[in-house]
Amino acid sequence: MDLTAFKALSFDCYGTLIDWETGIAAVLSPWAREQGLSLSDEELLLAYGTQEAAVQAATPSALYPEVLASAFRLMGSALGREVSDEWARRLGDSVPDWPAFPDSADALARLASHYQLIILSNVHRAGFAGSNRQLRGDFAAIITAEDVGAYKPAENHFRALDRELGSLGVERSELLHVAQSLFHDHVPAKREGLPSVWINRRRDRPGWGATPEPSGDFSYDLEFGSMGEFADAVDKTF
Repeated sequence: MDLTAFKALSFDCYGTLIDWETGIAAVLSPWAREQGLSLSDEELLLAYGTQEAAVQAATPSALYPEVLASAFRLMGSALGREVSDEWARRLGDSVPDWPAFPDSADALARLASHYQLIILSNVHRAGFAGSNRQLRGDFAAIITAEDVGAYKPAENHFRALDRELGSLGVERSELLHVAQSLFHDHVPAKREGLPSVWINRRRDRPGWGATPEPSGDFSYDLEFGSMGEFADAVDKTF
């Protein structure tokens, strides 16, 4: 792949730039201890992830804090425990506090010298605004689930992306999608005919974590273990 052939990069944010699993586990783990559940963070994330995807599909217009709270309650029910309104709110309000991966801000700054950067995220505007205080990203466009009334892997984000590309003077063939989630991003990227880069943040861990196992056809053109590795490859190419 010739990385100099692209003019823009579209990014998934949570899982790729923001460590959402650490952020979610920071709420799920103390709740589980309070409930007397001897479950590891990985086990809790697995139990949670399938519920979040189901809530997103069933209530596509719900804001992300509502999705988080509903998924938490469903996870609790599946584990035979109740999730109080206070705990549900705690998870729903936690998005701005989720940590950025240590390499994300530097990698974005380096990539911005070569490409226009676009966010394509399954969160709400306020949540991403909080996250971007850590990322300090200079984004040409920001597309959230709140903007499009749906959650990836639905097509809504990608239709909005098409409209943004026109306003940015970028052809579809000049866009590269960059994401961690095979389920949320690489399946629809394949469907949309978009080349993509897999940021495999879970390379050293088995299982899917908070992301459901991909249920559709997917592919990716390049794989890196971090945003830093990807930015290094881009810098060397240019």
